[in-house]
Parts: sequence; C-alpha cells; structure tokens
Amino acid sequence: MSVRVLLVDDERLIRAGLRAIVDSEPDLTVVGEAADGAEVPGLVGQLRPDVVLMDVRMPAVDGIRATEHLLSAVDDPPKVIVVTTFENDDYVYDALLAGASGFLLKRARPEEIVAGIRTVLAGDSLLFPAAIRGMAARRAPATGAPLDFLTERERDVLRLMAAGLSNGEIAAELYLGLQTVKTHVGNVLGKLGARDRTQAVIRAYESGFVRPTG
Repeated sequence: MSVRVLLVDDERLIRAGLRAIVDSEPDLTVVGEAADGAEVPGLVGQLRPDVVLMDVRMPAVDGIRATEHLLSAVDDPPKVIVVTTFENDDYVYDALLAGASGFLLKRARPEEIVAGIRTVLAGDSLLFPAAIRGMAARRAPATGAPLDFLTERERDVLRLMAAGLSNGEIAAELYLGLQTVKTHVGNVLGKLGARDRTQAVIRAYESGFVRPTG
C-alpha cells in the first residue's frame, strides 16, 4: 500500500513542488493539502495520512502549535516532518521538542525529500543528526543528568542513537544482535516517554546526558 502524505504549507508553489516529488514515487501518495496549521487536525482525522510534511512558519497556526495539538489530540497520529527554509531555525528545534520526527529543507533535492520520508517511517535512524546536534548545542545545560533509570547498556545505545547511528550500526558497534538493539531502543523510548527516536535524542540533549559537542 502507498504511504499517505499530507502537505501543509501556506505557499501554493511549495505545496505543488512537494506534491510533484511525492507523487512521482510509486509507494508515496499525496492525499491532501492545507494552507495553515489550523486545518491539520480535521484533515488528519478525515484522510488518515501516515506522514505530514509541515511548514514551520505559517500566518495563523504555525507548525509548532499544529504539531503539539495533532500529537495530543489525535489517536495514533501520523509522523510529522517539519519543512523549513533554514536548518538552524529555533522554530525547527521547538517543533522537534513538540513531537516532530525530523525536518527537511525546502531547498532539498527531490531524492533527499523522498529519503527523509522513508527514514522517518522506518524509525531506525535519525534524519540529519548533525543538524540536530547543532541546534541542541545552543540549549543544552552546562551539566548532564545521568539518567540512572536507564541501564548501562541502554545509556550506551542512547549515546549512539544521538550520534546518528542506525540500529544495524549500533549492533556492530556494541557487538550485539540486531533484535537485541531493537529491544534496547524500545526500552529507551518507553523509559524516556519518547514517541520515537528523535524525541529520545532530543530529551538526551535537553537533560545534558548527551553533550552536542561530545
């Protein structure tokens, strides 16, 4: 079945460009469009997309508030990918804190946009980990929390997640089986109360457990 994508951007040309890119892939389909974040909950309830490509800056309800509302008000909400002009925009980091699973630049090549959608859906690696580290560097506390409620192995896995390693790469680094790593990742998400991998990494940075420059 095709992955269902909802486009949310106040610029019609941006939506048209994204639609052309998404609909050119045999396994991706645009099921709807919105020009403002206020329209998102209703359209998600009606169209049930798997992914929302969400502009971060919109005139009435921006991508941050739309993401917060969507993830708190909708049962089994879709993945949210923020679409932005500048990768170091504080709005992007706030959207990630609100629950977005990653972000894409509006100037990204078509293949990067498609790969980003698939990366977020797969959920076993971070989208643009280096950029997330850069944004986190401006906000991370001076001292780190030990996160003692995680086991030593779970802390190892979280550090490698924050470095951008996929499950397969973590397995190779720690000499573990892939299924064991998946189990550890699931335990980390549960203990941190994180919806996905991006949320877990953001919380690791926000607590100071992981230092962006470390």
